[in-house]
Amino acid sequence: MKTLDRISQFAGNTFAIWVLLFAVLAFFMPGSFTWIAPYISILLGIIMFGMGMTLSVDDFKEVLKHPKKVAIGVLAQFTLMPLIAFGLAVGFKLPPEVAAGVILVGCCPGGTSSNVMTFLARGNVALSVAITSCTTLLAPFITPALILWLASKWLPVSAGDMFLSVVKIVLIPIILGLIAKMLFRKQVEQSVKAMPLVSVIAIVAIVAAVVSGSQQKIAETGLLILLVVILHNCLGYLLG
Repeated sequence: MKTLDRISQFAGNTFAIWVLLFAVLAFFMPGSFTWIAPYISILLGIIMFGMGMTLSVDDFKEVLKHPKKVAIGVLAQFTLMPLIAFGLAVGFKLPPEVAAGVILVGCCPGGTSSNVMTFLARGNVALSVAITSCTTLLAPFITPALILWLASKWLPVSAGDMFLSVVKIVLIPIILGLIAKMLFRKQVEQSVKAMPLVSVIAIVAIVAAVVSGSQQKIAETGLLILLVVILHNCLGYLLG
C-alpha cells in the first residue's frame, strides 16, 4: 500500500509532464489512441466519482469560514474564464469548432488538478478544494447556460442536452462518490490515496483520445490553439 501511495503521489506531482508526453505521442501516433474515444464519458465519470469520494463536510465548512473568498473564486471561475475564452475566440477569429471548444473549456469548473497545482504552489489548498467543490456542483446548471450564451454564435447549442450530459457525467458520479464514502468510510479512506494516480491515468487517456481524434485539425491550427490555450491560462492567472 505504501508503494502505491508513493506511485500515486509521484503521478500527481508529475501530472503535467504525463499529459504533455501522451499528447505528443497521440499526435504522432493517433492510431494507437483513437480506441479510447468511446470511453471518454466513462473516464470522466470515474474522475468525478473519485472526486466525490475525496469530498467531506470539512470541505464545505471552509465555505462557511471564508464565504467571501469562496464567492470570489466561484464568481471568477464562471465570469473571467468564460469571457477571456470568448474574447480570444473573437480576437483570433477561430474556426467555429475550435472557438466552441475554447469557450467550453473556459466555462467548465476547476478540476482536481487545480487543487494539485495549489498544493505544489504552497497555496491555500482547503480554499481551493472548497471553490472546486462549489463550482463542480454548480456546473450542471451554470455551464450549459454559459455555453448557450457565448458559443451559440458559432455552433448550435442545446442547453437541455448539455445539462443532462453534465448531470450524468459530473453530478451523479460525485453524489455516488459521496454516498460510497458515507457507507464505506474505512475502505474509501484507504483507497482514496490512489485517486491521484487513477485521475492522472484517466485524464491522460482522455487527452490522448481527444488529440488522436483531432490530429488533422490540430496539425492545421495547432500553433494557434496552443497560443490561445496559453493566453487563456496566463490571462486567467494574471486577472486572478
